[in-house]
Amino acid sequence: MLPLADRFLSLRRDPHSGEVLARGGGPDAHSILERSGFVPVVRAHETYHRLPTGLDSGEEIRLATRAVARLRTAGVPMECDHAFDTDVREVADLTLGAQVGALAADIWRATTSEEVADLLAEVTAAYDGVLAGLSDVLVATADFYRELGGPADRPRGERLQYLAVHGLGAVTADLRESRADLADRRTPHPRRSVCNGEVPPAEREASAVCACPPPPPAPVPTRRR
Repeated sequence: MLPLADRFLSLRRDPHSGEVLARGGGPDAHSILERSGFVPVVRAHETYHRLPTGLDSGEEIRLATRAVARLRTAGVPMECDHAFDTDVREVADLTLGAQVGALAADIWRATTSEEVADLLAEVTAAYDGVLAGLSDVLVATADFYRELGGPADRPRGERLQYLAVHGLGAVTADLRESRADLADRRTPHPRRSVCNGEVPPAEREASAVCACPPPPPAPVPTRRR
């Protein structure tokens, strides 16, 4: 976990540029900011967030105030300009990304190939799986770009279309093959055991509820910041 000093976030209107900027905060705060309309700016020595260009002052205040409500609901330590302050709190539903991440957590805990195959089915299902939905997003965004009419829009749209067909297509093919393999193998994982809830008589820890060793820590995913 990041220390408090690194998690602290400041959301203010910059006195020099006039932009509404959010500085600091951890990955959870960055996710909330981006879902509240802010754009990440990545530099060599810092990452901060700004509102989109071309907004009038009223819209900037509305978006910044909504971000403050969401950040405070999530318990993010922060300060903000008086114009953005609010007592409103927003109940946040589990994001789609977090729901997909929960599948990964379940796979880390899985003890048999059947369990993993069932979990991967949510990702690889041909009609409404995670990858099928992501492919639809890429294709729809590609089509949007191709019709915008700017000089760089059609190449960007073609690139997204290529990624949907070839990049994501390769990932989908590999995961579907892996899912089929695991479904057919029907075997327990050799290093993950199913807990039977029994405590042997020689157990030294009086509070133990089973004899299972502690699970290995799951690797922390590396995310670009």
